[in-house]
Amino acid sequence: MATDVVMPQMGESIAEGTIVRWIKKIGDKVDRDEPLFEISTDKVDAEIPSPTAGTLAEILVPEGKTVAVQTLVARIETEKGATVPAPTPVAAAPVAAAVSAGSATPAMTQVPSVTSAPQAPREVNGNGNGQVPPSDSFEGRLRSKSSPLVRKMAAEHGVDIRGLNGSGIAGRVTKRDLLDHLASGPVASPAPASMHAPGGAVEFHGPLPEPWAGDRVEPMSKMRALISDHMIASRRTSAHVTSFMEMDFTRIAKIRANKRREFEAATGEKLSFMPFIIKATVDAIKQYPIMNSSVAGTNVIYRRPVNIGIAVALDWGLIVPVIKNADDLSLTGLTRALNDLANRARTKKLSPQEVQDGTFTITNPGVFGSLMGTPIINQPQVAIMGVGAIEKRPKVITGSDGEDTIAIRTCAYFSISFDHRVIDGAVADQFLAQLKRNVESFPETGVI
Repeated sequence: MATDVVMPQMGESIAEGTIVRWIKKIGDKVDRDEPLFEISTDKVDAEIPSPTAGTLAEILVPEGKTVAVQTLVARIETEKGATVPAPTPVAAAPVAAAVSAGSATPAMTQVPSVTSAPQAPREVNGNGNGQVPPSDSFEGRLRSKSSPLVRKMAAEHGVDIRGLNGSGIAGRVTKRDLLDHLASGPVASPAPASMHAPGGAVEFHGPLPEPWAGDRVEPMSKMRALISDHMIASRRTSAHVTSFMEMDFTRIAKIRANKRREFEAATGEKLSFMPFIIKATVDAIKQYPIMNSSVAGTNVIYRRPVNIGIAVALDWGLIVPVIKNADDLSLTGLTRALNDLANRARTKKLSPQEVQDGTFTITNPGVFGSLMGTPIINQPQVAIMGVGAIEKRPKVITGSDGEDTIAIRTCAYFSISFDHRVIDGAVADQFLAQLKRNVESFPETGVI
């Protein structure tokens, strides 16, 4: 019997991958979890392990070709008893239905696996007048991920690109496909300047800006286009509100200065402020578990693990590797995990699993000197925290004698963008206040 090997999902916003190299050749024996082929995306380069033991019987996608996720790329002829069934993917749409509506305590709700049978392809004719794939189908999602230019052109001419036969990868509609469709027959009335987006937000479509003499025009990279789509979708999905609070890092700064050499000698790791921030954040999340949740329709999923995503700025975009089960790690463990993920993110050596399943995200624009910001929530999470520049400032403090004096303190502004659908302002501020207490009373013991 044979086992199918497919292009894996390399993160929530990745729709395709390129096969860089086949590590095994046709006829080679392969063990389960042994590297089979190497792929590359705009976010991750990774060696993909074999799902089973056996013999590589077919290679269906050659080196250098880019294909959509879940595309069949190879088949392995399995030995008797060697096959290990791959886990059934959980459908995103039916999650709300899978959660028991009658559960008295949302935090204890268990979400069973939901099997979603693939939908049969829907036929469309070349003029785009056939049946349109639903937007939540795999086919519909791939077509709707055409380039921003194609989507804008289609909106201006009132064309639903899901109804066109695309010549791009996995049926995506290209600019040439759209131009051919517009030239082939009557064109629908242009979309109005203001139209309602599926999420209920208002999206504006006007004429595209034209380049002027001397301008340089560059297409968005795949990564930039995906970030753009992800940010717009998040704004449509969540009711964004942002609160700010100033944190006094003077105590942590002293602990770090006193323990830095000893810590680095003992662990071989550089000690930055971020592990202290992650530790204080995790402890605050334990007090306010709603910050570590997701919204599924009219249900709230309280996540058991605390998986902290850390936004890492790259020369070519942004990626958010995830520290899994951060609530189980010491300061040393957090430092090791953070440094390792950040280093491999910058060299495109992260595995697919290391950029998935985050439950709360921290972004640190303060490293570039920014004092504060209003970050956009990383779906399907409900909150993201921004860390401003940590710097010395003059502050008014009250001494033990009741007199006010001006002192030099190490401070930073923190922001929390939260989803007002499930988190009220009072709860978000209480979370920040707890985080402030954790930062300003950080224990000196247990640093090493």
